Amino acid sequence: MTETRSLEHPATFRVTNVGGIDETTVDIAPGVTVLTGRNATNRTSFLRSIMGVLGSDDVSLKGDAEEGRIELELGGEKYIRTLTRTNGTVATSGTPYLDDTELADLFAFLLESNEARQAVAMGADLRQLIMRPVDTAEIQAEIREREQEKSRIDDELSELESLKGELPELEEERTRLEADIEEKREALRAKEAEIESLDADVDETRDEKRELEARLEDLRDKRSALEQIRSDIDLEQQSIESLTTERRELESELDDLPEAPMGEHDELDREITRLRNRTDRLESEMSNLQDVIQFNEELLDGDENALAGVLRADDGAVTDELVEDTVVCWTCGSEVDTERITETLDQLRSVRQEKLETIRELEAELEELRDEQRELRDRQRRRERVERKLDDIEAELEQRNERLADLREERERLNDDIDDLEAEVETLEDEEFGEILDLHKEANQLEFELGRLESDLDDVTDRIATVEDRLAEEHRLEEEREAVREELTDLRTRIDRIESESVEQFNDHMDAVLDILGYANLERIWIEPIEQEIRQGRRTVERTAFELHVVRSTDTGATYEDTVDHLSESEREVTGLVFALAGYLVHEVYETVPFMLLDSLEAIDSERLANLVAYMAEYPTFLVVALLPEDAQALDDAYARVTDI
Repeated sequence: MTETRSLEHPATFRVTNVGGIDETTVDIAPGVTVLTGRNATNRTSFLRSIMGVLGSDDVSLKGDAEEGRIELELGGEKYIRTLTRTNGTVATSGTPYLDDTELADLFAFLLESNEARQAVAMGADLRQLIMRPVDTAEIQAEIREREQEKSRIDDELSELESLKGELPELEEERTRLEADIEEKREALRAKEAEIESLDADVDETRDEKRELEARLEDLRDKRSALEQIRSDIDLEQQSIESLTTERRELESELDDLPEAPMGEHDELDREITRLRNRTDRLESEMSNLQDVIQFNEELLDGDENALAGVLRADDGAVTDELVEDTVVCWTCGSEVDTERITETLDQLRSVRQEKLETIRELEAELEELRDEQRELRDRQRRRERVERKLDDIEAELEQRNERLADLREERERLNDDIDDLEAEVETLEDEEFGEILDLHKEANQLEFELGRLESDLDDVTDRIATVEDRLAEEHRLEEEREAVREELTDLRTRIDRIESESVEQFNDHMDAVLDILGYANLERIWIEPIEQEIRQGRRTVERTAFELHVVRSTDTGATYEDTVDHLSESEREVTGLVFALAGYLVHEVYETVPFMLLDSLEAIDSERLANLVAYMAEYPTFLVVALLPEDAQALDDAYARVTDI
């Protein structure tokens, strides 16, 4: 499920063996639905059932059942979550509404133990909590990727700028070559005309003429081959010089990439494994703590069946119905004041919060070690690439030096052949044929020069076509660069925007809620973003933090700044709910989760509670609130009521 659709019809929940519920079917209409009743009426169990079928793991199987099931019918679709007990462990399966419930768990499922709701009371890191769903590591990776892409495009555009300057020179070279070619052709035509004129006057035998022409043809071919060999030698020498320069650069780069000792890699691996194991142990302890907290919360809510199979009377009957002010301790079987259970729960939540903070510190240190490990591996990979490149260059240099030696030998051989041919032609030459032989030699030279000019012209023409093709890409590359620049700006400011919007949402809604609720001397509660130094693993870094301010007034109207610790329980609850609402709006949770759930609101008086529910009802499609009957009476009569679960 990725986004909510327009929902006008009720949501139907069918719950079996979840929490304290045996079996029930409840229709929840869009708008506000009030679950009203005394303790022990399974209101919290039903809220957790809603959470469970939406995808949350904060749901429990009925104590005496082996399998439970939650079904949601919404908008013509059906979603199912099944809980199965196997060897003392409860596993979940099915097709819940959400694939990922992190946002919903933090900002939509606002039961008493909700972390965002408790953040103010627990003195938690507000900025860290509201930014938790933002994958900053992924954003940084995207930034690096876009920066590399922009650098590549900049390099291409820079190359195109240099090509723009090359194009006029190429066109001038083409014009010059075309003129030279035409000049050579004219000279060759004139030389051939002279040869024809002399041929008419020379009385020679056909055999003598054919022999002279054959020798002259051989001489021209040899000279052409020699010129090609010289060109190849020049190219090989240039390649060898380029490879030698590249080798020196790579050797310098290799010196700057010292090889990390294997012991350093092993030590990092061991430290990462140690921290990961410690994190796993803490997460396991947190999970166990959460199970105990959830169990006791359901016990306080009146879930008798939570004790089924754990505590039974001597005659085997399930413990009698719990009274309002006491609860049966599931560890010793004695009756205990609910206040003592609540105090213990607060202590357990504090322990859980401490472990959570420790886990976050360990995860930060783990991330730092992983970065160091990645850097070592990247450096090793770069070193290996440089070494492979050096090996390839050495092999290529060896091949080119061998090729250069062969070309020089070939050049010497051709020089010898040309000397022999010229000597042979000289022996055939006499006074009668001397002039025509000279003309043939000159014609051969002109033909050779003409061929070289035509080859150069082909090269220049091809280069011009290549440059023009590349320059045609300039507009596309500029558009790509602009798009990448915009993406980079968005990525670099995304975290700042979320932080800023979170502060703005909280402050605006807090002002509005306090104005509606009218606490006597509470003027304002607001968040101020500040920069502070914190420990992150083994480093000290600067990071934004959210500082909560409380402003009160005296009887004379003077204002002064108070502390969060001095907030009343009601004020603290309201502040926590508004903070959760800010996260709900900033992360647009309403786009994917149509439900918001509220529970354990007894600390807020009925009139203020009614106004707060009316205020929060504007945002989710379904707002489900669990209240005692006396608190529910203050709410709008138009709200739907559910009294039997």
